[in-house]
Amino acid sequence: MKSLIGDKKFYRMVLIVCIPIVIQNGFTNLASLLDNIMIGQLGTLSMSGVSISNQLFQVFNVSVFGAMSGAGIFLAQFYGRGNRDGVHNCFRIKMIIGVLISTVAICVFKLLGPSLISLYLNDNPTDSLTTLNYGMQYMNVMLIGLIPFAITQVYSSSLRETGNTVLPMKASVIAVIVNFCINYILIFGHFGFPQLDVIGAAIGTVVSRIVEMGINVAAGYKNSYLRDAIHLNKISGDIFMNVVKRGMPLLCNEILWSISIALISQCYSTRGLEAVAAINIATTVTNFFMIICYAMGNSISIIVGQRLGAGEIEYAKDCDLKMVFMNFTMCLCIGMALFGCSSFIPQIYNTSIEVKSLATSLLRVSACMLPIISLYYSSYFTMRAGGKTLLTFFFDSGYTFIFTFMVALCLTRFTSLPIFYVYLLVQCVDIPKAILGITLVKKGIWVHNIVNEL
Repeated sequence: MKSLIGDKKFYRMVLIVCIPIVIQNGFTNLASLLDNIMIGQLGTLSMSGVSISNQLFQVFNVSVFGAMSGAGIFLAQFYGRGNRDGVHNCFRIKMIIGVLISTVAICVFKLLGPSLISLYLNDNPTDSLTTLNYGMQYMNVMLIGLIPFAITQVYSSSLRETGNTVLPMKASVIAVIVNFCINYILIFGHFGFPQLDVIGAAIGTVVSRIVEMGINVAAGYKNSYLRDAIHLNKISGDIFMNVVKRGMPLLCNEILWSISIALISQCYSTRGLEAVAAINIATTVTNFFMIICYAMGNSISIIVGQRLGAGEIEYAKDCDLKMVFMNFTMCLCIGMALFGCSSFIPQIYNTSIEVKSLATSLLRVSACMLPIISLYYSSYFTMRAGGKTLLTFFFDSGYTFIFTFMVALCLTRFTSLPIFYVYLLVQCVDIPKAILGITLVKKGIWVHNIVNEL
C-alpha cells in the first residue's frame, strides 16, 4: 500500500468527492440544529413533541436511504464502467421504490401517528396530551414533504454517483436558507405573519424540501448520464432482479436499523420527558458534529465502488484503507472539539436546568464515541461498496437490534439506573461492533465487482 503521506492524486480525488458532501450534510444538519434550537425556545413540551415526530420520520428517511443504496451500488459501478443503460435502469428503479415507500409511509403515519407518538409518553397526563398535540400538529404538515424528500434523494444520490457532487450541495444550501427564513418568520410570527409555533417549523421544512427537489431535478436534466433516465422505458429484468437481490438486504437493514434506533429512544423515554428532551439535544448536536463522518462514509461508497466497477481492485483496497484512517483521525479531532463545547451548547435552549445538565453529560459521552462511530461507519460503507449487502445487514441492523437495543431494553426495564448511565452503557455496546468492522475490512472479503455478473 502506498504511503498515507504524499499521495496527492488520492487526496485530491477524495477532497473533490468529499468536500461537497461535507458542505451538503453540514447545511442539512445545520438546518436540523437551527430548527431544534428555534423550537426549543418554545419550551420543553413542544421540543419533545417535535423530537418524537422526527424520530418516527427518521424511520422513513433511513428507509429511503436504504432503498437508494441497493441501486446506488450498481449505479456507481456502471458509471465507473461507462455503461449508460445500466445507469438509466438503476435510476428508474430508485424512483419507483422511493415513491412507493413514501406513499406507504404517508398512509402509516396518517392512520397510526397518535398511537406511535403515545409510545414515547410516560409522564403526567396533562404534559403527555400537550406533547402529543404538538407532535401531531407537526406530523400532519410534514407528511406533505415526504414524496419531495424521496425524489430529492433519488436525484441527489444519482448525481453524486455519476461524479457530480456540487449541484446537490448547492441545492441543500439553498434549501437550508429557505428553511431558516421561513422558520424564523412563522415560528415566532415576525413581519406581520401569525405565530404558528411547531406548525411554522413544519411549513418551513416542507417548502425547503420542494425547493431542493426542484433544483436537483433541474440538475438531473443537465447531467449527460441522467438526462434520458427519467423516460418511462422498460427496465432490464436482469438488472432489476440483481438490484432487488443486492438491495433488499440493504433496505431491510435500514428499516430494521431505524426501527431499532426508534425503540432505543422509546426505552430512554421511560425515564421521563426530561430524558427525551436531553437526548433530543444531544442527538441533534452530535449529528451536526458527525457531518465529516457521514461524508467520508458516502465518499468511500462512491470512490471504492467506482474503482471496483472499473476493475481496479488493488487500488480500491488501497483507497479504502486510507479513507478509513482519514475518517478516524478527523473524528478524533472533532470529538475533542465537541467535548470542549459540550457545556455551552445546551445553554442555548429554553428548557430546565436539569435538562441542560443532562444534555451536557450526554454530549460528552457522544464526543468520546465519535472515533469509534467512524470505524463502524467506514466499515459499513466499505462492505456496501463491494455489494456485500447480506453481510452489512447482519453487521449493522442485526447487531443494533440484537445487542444495542436489547441492552437498552434490559437496562430500562429491569434496573433503576439513571438515564446517564443507561446511555453510557448502550453507547459502549458499539465498541465491539467497530472492532468487528475493521477486522472484516482488513480481511478484504468485501472486494467484489458486481457489474461483471451482468
